[in-house]
Amino acid sequence: MSKSVKDILSEVKAYFLIALGLLIYSIAWTIFIIPNGLLGGGITGVSALINYCTGFNISYSYAIINTILILIALKVLGSSFGAKTIFAIAILTVLLKVVPSLIPTTFIEELNTENGRFIGAICAGILAGVGIAITISQGGSTGGTDIIALIVNKFRRIPPGKTILYCDIIIVACTLIIPSEDNWSTRIATMLYGYILIVVNSFTLDLVLNGRKQSTQIMVFSSKYEELAERICKDMNRGVTLLDSQGGYTRNPGKVLVIVLKRTETNAMLKLIGKVDPEAFISVGSVTGVYGKGFDPMLNQ
Repeated sequence: MSKSVKDILSEVKAYFLIALGLLIYSIAWTIFIIPNGLLGGGITGVSALINYCTGFNISYSYAIINTILILIALKVLGSSFGAKTIFAIAILTVLLKVVPSLIPTTFIEELNTENGRFIGAICAGILAGVGIAITISQGGSTGGTDIIALIVNKFRRIPPGKTILYCDIIIVACTLIIPSEDNWSTRIATMLYGYILIVVNSFTLDLVLNGRKQSTQIMVFSSKYEELAERICKDMNRGVTLLDSQGGYTRNPGKVLVIVLKRTETNAMLKLIGKVDPEAFISVGSVTGVYGKGFDPMLNQ
């Protein structure tokens, strides 16, 4: 297969996965968030707020707000947004309009009646987090507060993640201004469910994107470095890097063993080191994204 054909198929796969991720995201809103009167973060949350207050269709307000933000971003930031972002916004606009008509109302009502709003918020956070993670992993973006964060970052140097968090907090807090006959305790409870939703969403997003890539880096300071290196290569089937070192106080020369391994192998490695040299000094750290033989393939492969 030629490289050009392979690249085309790779792009087609990426667009398909973006659409799949957005489908999962839209299902979370259709089944759990909107029926329970909850608010999530992002422009979808703003669109839901408008829907609760005016009845205006969520897909229309989502499309209008994102179009305005993209036009502003193109003016302020230049052509920073690729086709995948525009594609994602267009697809999600359609899905937010179409998906509600495809899922039976009785199914949605029974599911939410049986589980309650708390479980609904958790399920929504998980589904939405998985959907966004799939979209982001393929280079897509739902736009919205991401665009706002980039614009703010250009002028104020505020980290985008902090801006997005502040936006989500404010959006969910707007639950309190939605016209409703509920008393204030119910409104506050609804707001708290919204915060649970975005926390679960954020945790799931991080878990899906980085969880499987988390590995461990161990640095071992030991006088028995030769025996340790041999045992690690033989018993654990892991490579070892030896670095020259010198004690800051004693000035004695030595070697530092550096080992990178899967997170699930950490305890076995520590036990092996403890058997060979109980006096070894060990530093254990988490690393995300290890590429090469025995780990994830390189990003361009």
